[in-house]
Amino acid sequence: MFVIQLRSRCLSTHLHYLYSLPAGPISSFSFSFSSLPKVVTKNSAQNGNKENHVLVNYLINTLDFSKPRALAVSNHCHSVRSVEKPELVVHFFKSIGFTYVQIKSTVNSAPQILNADVEKTIKPKIHLFQELGITGSDLCKLISTHANLLTRSVEKAIKPSIEVLNKVLVNGTENGDLFRVLHRSGWVIQKSPHLRLIPNILYLESIGVVGFRLSSLLKNQPCLLALPQSELKKRVSKLLDIGFYTDSRMFLHGLYTLGSITHETFLRKLQLFQSFGFSENKCMEMFRIAPSLFRTSEKKIRLGLEFFLGTVKLTESTLVQHPSLLMFSMEKRVIPRYKVLQLIKSKKLVKKEPSFYSAICFREHVFLEKYVLRFPESAEELLMAYKVHSLDVGEE
Repeated sequence: MFVIQLRSRCLSTHLHYLYSLPAGPISSFSFSFSSLPKVVTKNSAQNGNKENHVLVNYLINTLDFSKPRALAVSNHCHSVRSVEKPELVVHFFKSIGFTYVQIKSTVNSAPQILNADVEKTIKPKIHLFQELGITGSDLCKLISTHANLLTRSVEKAIKPSIEVLNKVLVNGTENGDLFRVLHRSGWVIQKSPHLRLIPNILYLESIGVVGFRLSSLLKNQPCLLALPQSELKKRVSKLLDIGFYTDSRMFLHGLYTLGSITHETFLRKLQLFQSFGFSENKCMEMFRIAPSLFRTSEKKIRLGLEFFLGTVKLTESTLVQHPSLLMFSMEKRVIPRYKVLQLIKSKKLVKKEPSFYSAICFREHVFLEKYVLRFPESAEELLMAYKVHSLDVGEE
């Protein structure tokens, strides 16, 4: 009914035009329904997709795609009507060391490359990365993880962005830093470095993040430089509100943390601390001292709070001053060392009770020297307690 009504309206338009013509024989005017616009319905769209059945079958049989995913990928390649180009693309990737899994991942992320000209589009980009020292398995990892890099222009995006990155990293291509940056966030290369990369770098430099600190931020959290500048400024503003200073050592760690977790996750962890009696101000003080604490899992934080406050009987202020205690492994470090200290105390091997915080922070060889090997007559028993508790908790 819809098609008939539409065609009727179109027909009336043609008739209106016909009647507006000068008088003359109607036979001199040709008219056909074939000149009317085609109506695209759901069924006709599905039939159109069937025209790509050759590509769908190729993706299923060659790259082990599921049929739904193969259909989805083929929908991004409407102009592909044979497997000639896809075969050339797959063959090229195999020739430079890609596994079928990596090729599948690449195609899945950037389906349009199946229709790319290998010689003109793909090879120049691959060769550029190889010239930058990203070769072999590193190259395969990079492209299969960030296939979007193959959709960027060499002259407008990749080359100018790499130039900017290398200036920040200082010899990034020589020590592998460039690969690490791109592998962590291929999105740092946008369509143009002038969109986000350069403006974000200039902004960070304007607030005092320069030199080694800027290089460190780029190597650890390159995704921050791919953010819209409004979002980056929002995170910086949040840190300043919490009490960070842009020149403090923990400022970058704060940015890392805000870039690694969602706002909802941050609030949940804040509420977890508050459920154990910590005020919001105390929570923010812990965050300023050890921003990475808020990247620790909620399960681990809860276990730590229960153990330190309930079993060890540490004061709240001790945890506020030393929040890093909550970041150590409870199973492999905290509990075994606590058991050793308890044994030392019960056997009265020392006059002054050892510092619990220091004992937890020492490296293992220092801990063993100070709290195990130092007491030859009890060393075997102390070592047994240390190892047994470590194994017992690990098995639990």
